[in-house]
Order: sequence, then C-alpha cells, then structure tokens
Amino acid sequence: MTATVPREEVRSSGSVLGHWNSAVTTYYLTTGATGLLVALGLVMVLSSSAISSIAESGSPYGVFLRQAQYALIGLVVMFVASRLSVPVLRRLAWPALLFAIALQMLVFTPLGRAEGGNRNWVYLGGTAFQPSEVVKLGLALWLGAVLARKRPLLREWRHAVIPAIPVAGLAVGVVLLGHDLGTALIMLALVAGAMFVGGVPMRVFGVAGVAAAATVTLLVLAGNKRVERIMSWLSTDCDLQVACYQPKHGTWALGSGGVFGMGLGASREKWHYLPAAHNDYIFAIIGEELGLVGTLLVLTLFGLLAAAFLRLVARHPDPFVKVSTAAIGSWVIGQALVNIAVVIGLAPVVGIPLPLVSAGGSALIVTMAAMGVVIAFARSEPGAAEALAARPGVLRRSLAVLGRPGAADPAPGRTRG
Repeated sequence: MTATVPREEVRSSGSVLGHWNSAVTTYYLTTGATGLLVALGLVMVLSSSAISSIAESGSPYGVFLRQAQYALIGLVVMFVASRLSVPVLRRLAWPALLFAIALQMLVFTPLGRAEGGNRNWVYLGGTAFQPSEVVKLGLALWLGAVLARKRPLLREWRHAVIPAIPVAGLAVGVVLLGHDLGTALIMLALVAGAMFVGGVPMRVFGVAGVAAAATVTLLVLAGNKRVERIMSWLSTDCDLQVACYQPKHGTWALGSGGVFGMGLGASREKWHYLPAAHNDYIFAIIGEELGLVGTLLVLTLFGLLAAAFLRLVARHPDPFVKVSTAAIGSWVIGQALVNIAVVIGLAPVVGIPLPLVSAGGSALIVTMAAMGVVIAFARSEPGAAEALAARPGVLRRSLAVLGRPGAADPAPGRTRG
C-alpha cells in the first residue's frame, strides 16, 4: 500500500517558512547578500569617483578599475576561505592573530604612512594596505577558538578575563597607537559580540565595558579634532566652511535624492563638493542618485546579512563557529550601522567605510575573506553539506543530462516514465 503525504505538509514544505528552515538558507543568504553588496558597491564607486578620476588621471575609470581588481582578488580569497573546514579555521586562529599583529606593527616602521592624522597604512612594493583590517579577522577567529575552548570555565573571573581581555586589548592597543580610533571602536564591538555569545558573565562584560568607555572618552578628549567633530555634531549653527562642511553636504546629497533619486550618475555632490564621496560617504551618493529606494536596498541587504549571522549562531552546534560568527557579524553590521549613522547625521564623523560597498582595497578584500569564513561555517551547518551536494549547479546538471546514455532520445522500444 502506497503511503500518501498530506497535502498541507507538501504545501508547507514549499512555503516561506519551509525555505527559512532549510539547512542551506544561511549559505544562500550570506553569498547572495554579499555578492549584491559588492556589485552595488562597484556600480556606485564608478559613479561617485568618475569626476575625481578624470581630474587625477584623465580617465573616469581609474578608481573603478582599481576597485574591480580588488573585488576580483577578494572573490578568490572569499572562495578559498569558504572551502576551508572548521577544524582548519580553528587551527589557523593563533597564527592568524600573531601574523596580523606583526603586520600592524609595520605601520611604526619606515614602511608605515600617516593619512588624515592616522598612522594606519603600510606601503610595500608600491601597494598600500591597512593591516588593521587583517587584525579584525585574526581577532575574530582567535576569540572564537579561545572562548569556545574555555566555555565551561567562563563563569570564573580568571578564565573569563585571561587570556581574552589582555590579548584583545593588545590587538586594539596596537591600532590605537596609530591614532585610528574609528577602527578601534569597531574592534571593541567585535570583542563585545564575541564575549556575549561566548557566555562571558555579564559582570565581567560590564566591568570591561566601563573600562573601554573610559578609555575611549580619554582618547576623544586628548584629540582636538575629535572634540571639534563632536562639538560640531552637537552644534546647531556650525560653520559650513570648517567642521560641518562634509556632514552638511552629505545631508544635502541625501535630501536631493528624494524617493527615487536623481538617476544613476546624476549626482551633483560628487563634483568635488562632498569629500570622500566614493569612500566613507558613498551612502550619501547612493541616496542622491538612487533615492530612498536605493538606501533601503542597502539596509535590506545588510539586514539579510544580520539575519544570516543570527541564524548561524542559533543553529550551529560548534561554539567556535558561534563565537567567531558573532565577532564577524558585530564587526560588519556594526561598522555598516556606524557609517550610515554618520552619513545621516546620527553620529559624529568617524572615518570608517561602508563594508563591501565603499572604495578601498584592503577593507574590501579582508571583509570578503571574513564573509568567506562565514560561508565556510554555513556549509558546515547540520544538513547543509548534504543539501548542497544534492543541489548541483546548472552547469553540472546540464552536463549530467547531456552525458547520460539515452538522455536525448529514448532507446527503441522504451519510453520515459
């Protein structure tokens, strides 16, 4: 007797809830949102940098072509990272952090360069990169490995604090030595996300948070430019020609776009009015050219990434994966929220790019590498490997059909059942 499946069960398996509960949902959410953000970023970098590129090199494609090269490198790095197993990533945690800190120390050698008051660049072989981006990824993996290993002991102060807090403080400290407070703030968010998901008691969390807040306050008060930015942000009659020039023009760009925008390429602010139009303030150009619809698209894509991070933390059984994902998610989503808050005027100016969208080689490549790590975690989610293996790509399906004996024409005397 043939068993029949209830019609309601069949219907629910194809519903939105059925797809959300699929083992490969996290994988597709991460890869899809990441790919769309990178693609949108390339389009907007081309649009927002065309005028400045003409002024610098005579071609409107100078900045875009460099960014496209970085995106291709990032795609390769992301693919390689996504194919690594969880045990391999766990073993790489300590070497990755030590290598990243050693790389960061190069900014204090003759290879280091200062830009915008921050000594956070290294010039090697004619190529400039920010080693602090590598520190973020190394710290995320290291916190995942350490907090996962010590998870049963984290209720004790000494195990909750050592070695996580001192080593994380060292990683943040070497970035702060270069006066890069913006990156340090994102790293603090990364550490907080890892510790929260890792199960560090709230009393330790609270003490560390107070200490971090006090340190950041002292660093802000010690820098004249930082105080000026905060005061201009709080002021109602700031001088347009001094501290408020960039925030005001960013606000005007967003306001000019309306609901549907002025059209791709039609920005006025990119004509040397808005500084860093293709870097830190690219969200303003998105709002000007693509309008509210474009900005909501960006927010939706980052929302999908956040949902993927939360889903992976909730569903994966490995504590290392949970903590590392939380750290990477706090970094990427936290940085996106801070960047957008700055552009729309909800926060004082902090020099950090919009992840996966803004122009910048080291930031894009390392962030794509981090997303590759998350994709590797998603591939190891229970049931994901089997589900992915059962869903070959279009090319593989086509080759399988073409290569199957009798696939094109049934053999004489046989029919397709």
